[in-house]
Amino acid sequence: MTTSTPAAHHAGRRRRRGPLAALSALLLLVTGIIGLVLSGGSASAAVPGPPAGWTTLFSDDFNGAAGSGLNRADWLYDIGTGYPGGAGNWGTGEIETSTDSTQNVYQDGSGHLVIKPIKDSSGHWTSGRVETQRTDFAAPAGGQLEISASLQQPNPAHGLGYWPAFWAMGADARPVSATNWPGIGEIDIMEDVNALSKHSTTFHCGVWAGECHDPDGITSDLQPCAGCQTGYHTYSAVIDRTNTAAEQLRFYLDGTLTYTVNENQVSVGTWQAAIDHGFFAIFDVAIGGSYPNKVCGCTSPSADISSGAGMSVDWFAVYQKPAGSSSTNGGTTNGGTSSGTTNGGTTNGGTSSGTTSGGSTGGSTTTPDYTTSVTSTSATQARISFTPTTPAAYVDVHYLVNGANQQNFRMTNSAGTWTQTVNGLSTGSVLTYWFTYEKNGPQYDSPHYTFTQTG
Repeated sequence: MTTSTPAAHHAGRRRRRGPLAALSALLLLVTGIIGLVLSGGSASAAVPGPPAGWTTLFSDDFNGAAGSGLNRADWLYDIGTGYPGGAGNWGTGEIETSTDSTQNVYQDGSGHLVIKPIKDSSGHWTSGRVETQRTDFAAPAGGQLEISASLQQPNPAHGLGYWPAFWAMGADARPVSATNWPGIGEIDIMEDVNALSKHSTTFHCGVWAGECHDPDGITSDLQPCAGCQTGYHTYSAVIDRTNTAAEQLRFYLDGTLTYTVNENQVSVGTWQAAIDHGFFAIFDVAIGGSYPNKVCGCTSPSADISSGAGMSVDWFAVYQKPAGSSSTNGGTTNGGTSSGTTNGGTTNGGTSSGTTSGGSTGGSTTTPDYTTSVTSTSATQARISFTPTTPAAYVDVHYLVNGANQQNFRMTNSAGTWTQTVNGLSTGSVLTYWFTYEKNGPQYDSPHYTFTQTG
């Protein structure tokens, strides 16, 4: 019998494995064996238009007739329990069979796509897994890409074994049944297991058991997601290649930053192979498998699991920002657009990078939405200030020192000016920083700025 490495047979499904799941995966190998929007309620919302400086690459608001399938020119149905020639059970041990039946995948006539797992009288599960036909969703060098969806997680009475997911995989996976996973990259934008009303986000890259820690990946682990089973919430991933020497992958829930992966967390070659290319998006609801098993410390699904709890997707959209464009970083909100986007944070005809430098007096940038500055307060400290034109409910600052170790803080408000002190600097330290701020309800992201510390 000939065996191969795990990566050679993995189906590309974003899955974290515990001890029981690892054993299951090993057995599979021996036998031949992955939005910046506020949304709520149950009513169908229109697909948000792109913020200023962005374009919409693709969108679907699922306005088909009740009981109809998806437009197959736009969507590809996965059939069975794995890609042809790929891993069995999608490489994860999940037990459902994916179909193109409108019992499992359908539009509800009210502006939603529903993916519903169903257990028949013999105990066999069917469900749905659909992918975009397009595989060219890419962030251009110097630009950005946002992949977002507004969805409601399944809400079964008994959910041990449910595994809904919204994710994306590198384009090169499709021609070879994802046997080149995880090197081609996988971005898990939303996963929940066991009906916990939580969500996790994960980046898969490199090689099995390599620098990206696969099969677990670089992950947020499960985070609270209040109301995510009873209302529509927007999950987003942004690939930011504005600075091609310090690229980022950012995850958002209802416009709030929840997790960030920086390029310098892995080698340059690994990052580029996993990020700097096209992707296709996937929606599915699995039953059982390695991730639910790991979280429960058991074998799922449970005997009392409920059948027929669907994941409902209100809309899906992909946005792209070209190099050199000045706008917010994604910024759709409330089912509409961020009509109050900043003007790229430019100052006196400067560029959207908003570069500032200076010694004890620091530099200052003014936009229609805010004034920001950095002041060196000692040889090892600097103070970042942000004064919004319209009073803000909150301001978060994100920063890197010399391009490494991103920090995220809720700034301190004093009489309308928000501040954060940065420690551990030295002469020549380069501080890269940007903001997430509230303005009249919606949330916005600023461009990136830099400040150089002097003695």
